[in-house]
Amino acid sequence: MRIFGKVRHRPSASWRQATDRAFTLIGDGRYEDAGALLTRAADMEPWLSESWFNLALLHKFRHDWEQARAAGLRAVALLDRGTGAPDWWNVGIAATALQDWPLARRAWQAYGLRVPGEGSPSGEPVGMALGSAAVRLSPEGEAEVVWGRRLDPARIEVLSIPLPSSGRRWGEVVLHDGVPHGERTTAAGADGATRAYPVFDEIELWAPSPVPTWVVLLEAASEADRDALERLAADAGFAAEDWSSSVRLLCRTCSESRMPSDEGDGEHLDPHDHSEPGHPGPLGHRTAGSGSLWVPERECGIAAPAALVRGLLDGWVADSPDTREWRDLEEVC
Repeated sequence: MRIFGKVRHRPSASWRQATDRAFTLIGDGRYEDAGALLTRAADMEPWLSESWFNLALLHKFRHDWEQARAAGLRAVALLDRGTGAPDWWNVGIAATALQDWPLARRAWQAYGLRVPGEGSPSGEPVGMALGSAAVRLSPEGEAEVVWGRRLDPARIEVLSIPLPSSGRRWGEVVLHDGVPHGERTTAAGADGATRAYPVFDEIELWAPSPVPTWVVLLEAASEADRDALERLAADAGFAAEDWSSSVRLLCRTCSESRMPSDEGDGEHLDPHDHSEPGHPGPLGHRTAGSGSLWVPERECGIAAPAALVRGLLDGWVADSPDTREWRDLEEVC
């Protein structure tokens, strides 16, 4: 096959050596040294789409989106296959980061995805109906997996309330990578099917949220009392989350595997939960030893404006003052 007068051929041994060494350096975080090697490899074999795909990948790791887009476009120009090439996915991520919506649409379509709204090709791709997924915030630091809604193949809106250590807020939109690292499964529903959701790694914050995160200690006599606060917050257009039930600590191996999203209350003992046994709150997880007894003291995260959060909690208590109380409200993110 000839491209611009050159015969396509297998890469040379020098190209392979430079590329292999570059990816070893990438694994060590030495992006500048890796970039020099991958640039040299592209000079050796400029007719190989892999040369430019590798450079696009490096620029993605560096969050250099202009360079990632440029290298990605060179890669797809040299492709000799139809839809589904990962080169197009990298172009889509770079275009989304840059809000280059015409290119993002083109990339997703070239990958083989249907993008609604053909009447406004210059607009943000919306309505792709990709459903729910989980995203691992700060994957290189104190990684935390939260739930969200996929806006398109490269962005997720965070619907959980992240712990303050993540530096993220409810309602933020994060750019994420294309290859999942792990799955979360939910219990079988009415149709008897267990549903699996991919866990994507965050690349960077795409759109911040103005809504602060608060932590508060609740006295909730029953699960119904706790649930009432979560409903009250949702009805107001914000969120509350019982961190005492929803948070569990996992090692990296477990986090990146196929894990049930069981919250740990009741009789179930999760062998993958590395929390401190019997300790409620973000540092612990209910265990089988505690039986089915409800622990009234709950550590709760709330995502709401400062002008609303105290009124929300006071309204929750006023609805059932004998079974509800709150204290120690603090803004944490």
